[in-house]
Amino acid sequence: MDFYVILGLGPGASSAEIKRAYRRLSRLYHPGVNPGDRQAQAVFERVTQAYETLSDPTRRRDYDAAGGLATAEAPATAFEFAGFDFSIAAHGTDAATFSELFADVLHPAVANEGKAEQGADLHATVTIAFEESLRGVDRQIVVTRQVPCGACGGAGRVRTPEGRCPHCQATGNVRWARGHMVFSKTCAACGGTGRQRFHRCDVCAAHGRLVRSEPISVHVPAGVVTGSRLRIEARGNTGRGGGRNGDLFIDVHVQPHPLFRREGDHLYLTVPVAVHEAVLGARFEVPTLDGHVKVTIPPGTQTGQQFRISGRGAPTASGARGDLIIEAKLVLPAIADERSKELMREFGRLNAHDVRRDLQL
Repeated sequence: MDFYVILGLGPGASSAEIKRAYRRLSRLYHPGVNPGDRQAQAVFERVTQAYETLSDPTRRRDYDAAGGLATAEAPATAFEFAGFDFSIAAHGTDAATFSELFADVLHPAVANEGKAEQGADLHATVTIAFEESLRGVDRQIVVTRQVPCGACGGAGRVRTPEGRCPHCQATGNVRWARGHMVFSKTCAACGGTGRQRFHRCDVCAAHGRLVRSEPISVHVPAGVVTGSRLRIEARGNTGRGGGRNGDLFIDVHVQPHPLFRREGDHLYLTVPVAVHEAVLGARFEVPTLDGHVKVTIPPGTQTGQQFRISGRGAPTASGARGDLIIEAKLVLPAIADERSKELMREFGRLNAHDVRRDLQL
């Protein structure tokens, strides 16, 4: 592994040139700029190793004295300098660019390429009505996911009649020229054998997977609340190299109800009560999710007082149901006529106790 090649410099590069090259490559391949990109991380580590060696005068002198031998081994597919050939001189479009020459250094193969790799999990959201959250509902959502390529079966390559590798002319090595300098590396198409038994799948561009949008049926069970998460096994992205598929996670959002609110397994309903009903007591109908029921409130009912109707709430995990809690809310009439006002004054004289006595210090 030639540290000068990694930084794109010649052996006579100055300290300033080394620093500029390191900064430029760091901005491109730093893990903070490429989160989760293992190739970029591998490149950044090589660039850092090269810079730490060449920026230190003593270490650089030892490195040059050793003939440019790095402590870490280069990957098997990295190119090598094969010497000079003055019988050729590649120029213009025939000359390999430095980007091509250094592609295997700046874009090394991932160490676990070909090994089983689990597919990524996917996430989706489904919105349901309040009533649907209590009784359960089936929904169909469309998910865009990676699926195996049908043309190659997910392998990324298709078997072909064995023959000479056209990429390396059956030599097992690929050569480039830049000027009179000749470089070579192991042919990636045949693995250095010179024989080609497979060719890349053109349908999936050798990725082994294609992106498809497909409908998926989702059963939302009874009793879910906003924030509930459902898991559908193996409906995420397809794994690579025989790895298992990822899962599909569905976040449930329940729309609010205009009358009921839910707290745990219980439902709450605020019911307006007239003043005379609160004073004398009353019996009236209130709505539930199963139809109307009659409720009796006693004389002297106060605002905020609660009344419980068993078994009319939300379903529980055991299959039972919570309760419906009725909360009374006193509603004052808009009195405009003198007769009503006189009756209220009479009521006040007959009930002259101080309702704010508890506020005395």
